Amino acid sequence: MAELGEIKKPSINQYIERRKVYCVNNILIGRDTPDDLKGIVQKYWHQVEEQLERLELAGRVKKVFCEAIYTGGEEALRTLSEINEYAGRIVKKKLEEGAELLPLEDPSIYGPYLDWRNCLVVVQTEEVYRKVAEFFQQYHKLRLQHIQKRLQDSIGPAEAALLIMADEERAKIQFPPDMEVFLVTPPAHDEILKWFRDNLRNKTEGS
Repeated sequence: MAELGEIKKPSINQYIERRKVYCVNNILIGRDTPDDLKGIVQKYWHQVEEQLERLELAGRVKKVFCEAIYTGGEEALRTLSEINEYAGRIVKKKLEEGAELLPLEDPSIYGPYLDWRNCLVVVQTEEVYRKVAEFFQQYHKLRLQHIQKRLQDSIGPAEAALLIMADEERAKIQFPPDMEVFLVTPPAHDEILKWFRDNLRNKTEGS
């Protein structure tokens, strides 16, 4: 697995004939997000777009996958844009350049996965928490297995794909050995992590 900055022009030819997946951390903002964090997130997605353009020297994106998306085409793009307008803009551009937005999730797995995850948040007793956690882990495992197979079966020889997915989930995926994996991590990504560290420290010191 390589960081974007590790790709240098003299060696880029070694990646052209290989299967590739460009991984972007799916960072979201909500209505209640502080303005300073919103600005950093906006900068993050702008930098993601810039870095993808450079990374595509190794291969133009032909397939796009995004977490929470289990349909394809225009319907999938509308759903993605509602969830994350910044990711939606990038994907829209890739589609205009000839890429295809494909479903990543299986709704029969993803729906229960979300339900059990939400249940974990509201459970009050330890006994019930253990039971709910068992069901959640079951569907979590099924989800990762489905995503791994989806990527394996959908990305053809020498093709490049874009995967937009939370880092903590993407890190659990076992990519096939013949697939090059590149992490798109622009400078604003570290700024976002720093914002959360500073915010947590301020809360801790103020309590």
